[in-house]
Amino acid sequence: MSMVLDSLPATSSNHASGGGMTGRSVSGASQGAAGSNHLGGEFLTFRLGSEEYGIEILKVQEIRSYEPPTRIANAAPFFKGVVNLRGVIVPIVDLRLKFGCDNADYNGFTVVIVLNIRGRVVGAVVDSVSDVLELPGEAVRPAPDISAAVDTSYITGIANVADRMLILMDIEALMSGAEMGLIEAAMH
Repeated sequence: MSMVLDSLPATSSNHASGGGMTGRSVSGASQGAAGSNHLGGEFLTFRLGSEEYGIEILKVQEIRSYEPPTRIANAAPFFKGVVNLRGVIVPIVDLRLKFGCDNADYNGFTVVIVLNIRGRVVGAVVDSVSDVLELPGEAVRPAPDISAAVDTSYITGIANVADRMLILMDIEALMSGAEMGLIEAAMH
């Protein structure tokens, strides 16, 4: 099953465990604030364990149900393998394993967010997709300075949404990190 996102609503309360999202394709038409340098904009939210994260909607190409990828020998544990997506070989990274989540079960809610980062297609496995939110810049607080032992370079901010905390991440910075080895840092 594949969902291609197109003209997603600015806000939604569709949850993968409840109503689910309908298939639509992401286009650049709804850039809004997400393409500028301030913290607000449209974000696709998803769950990793008990935490909820958000990424810029413009980085999302489509959402697919999880299918076991072809494993690559000697790969890092969070690198699950590759899948053939309409003729394009797509590396699949399990963000739950990358972030050290206690559990990484594969069930009916597990999905792959297919991302287009610097012209490279990459898949990210998450527990479930929650919704798409429009966050004004003033709703987002800068990421806290935690310590040198914790890498927070990919966290762009924290937002309070109703009764939940949302960790906003720069998925491009995360996927282009040296440890991931998926995207050349020098590419523009």
